[in-house]
Amino acid sequence: MSKVTDNYQIYLEATEKAAIAAAKLRGNGDGVAADKAATDAMRSVLKNSKILTRVVIGEGERDDAPMLFIGEELGNQSSNLKIDIAVDPLECTNHCAKDLPDALAVLAASQRGSLLHAPDTYMNKLCGSSSLVGKIGLEKSVKFNLEETAKVLKKNISDLKVIVMDRNRHKQLIDDIRMEGVEPILIGDGDVSAGLKAAEGKVDLLYGIGAAPEGVITAAAVKALGGFFEGKLYFKDENFKIRAFEMLGEKIDKVWTADELCDSEDTFFVASGVCSGWIPGVIFEGEKAIVTSKIIFGDSKKDLIVTNEYVNGEKNVWITCSSA
Repeated sequence: MSKVTDNYQIYLEATEKAAIAAAKLRGNGDGVAADKAATDAMRSVLKNSKILTRVVIGEGERDDAPMLFIGEELGNQSSNLKIDIAVDPLECTNHCAKDLPDALAVLAASQRGSLLHAPDTYMNKLCGSSSLVGKIGLEKSVKFNLEETAKVLKKNISDLKVIVMDRNRHKQLIDDIRMEGVEPILIGDGDVSAGLKAAEGKVDLLYGIGAAPEGVITAAAVKALGGFFEGKLYFKDENFKIRAFEMLGEKIDKVWTADELCDSEDTFFVASGVCSGWIPGVIFEGEKAIVTSKIIFGDSKKDLIVTNEYVNGEKNVWITCSSA
């Protein structure tokens, strides 16, 4: 029987076309229009594929965005291969609107039933490299986690590179980090790329609350990389908590590891660059669009960089494919 990872090119095409659609609107100040363009492009690819794809965690009413909604099924209803995805057609919507780094089209794909199935909400996250597995955790204090990270990585605590999203909800977290002599790297958006930078050791930690869909997507990639990830759902109001309880019961207060958020090895993560940063953004040359993507496979642990060329919206040539 065909494996999920054998079919990665369908999902690569979905993120590539989403990235191209969003990139056409880079810098125009309208993130909602770019998000809708990316979503429509991704949905079109999945709807016309030979595989039955189910969205188990995706964008929702949280930011009134166009969405690939939770429970939506796309593709061949009679397919023997049924795949679940966690998806964000345009991660870093605001960055795309302003043509800032690290806007991406991203998804994680896995066997049916193997990705966390929860309503669209937020997630508290802590992410780092493989050397931190079993050493730190969300239920530990900020002080403990920073001291332990510095100890494990053999660094002065003041030299730690800790990424935090610049949000009002993180005021206490940022104060706590600074109390330990660490100046956090504050970002406007983009905790998927930030989490993978931490897993790859390019920074030391990603810390704080971001969107749950991106948390599941990141966890799938971090698992394949062997890195550290913990996530706990966070609810901005009681309505979100009630919806989560209906789906997860008492597990709504659970701290999830990467292995629990994605409990299959037959999985992969794919991200296509919209604006250059962690991955190069889309390059337009007349009728051509050149798009670069990163694919991380859970079964083989392969990590690839792929660059493809599209002409008038259709794939023209596979330019390069190399190990990251």
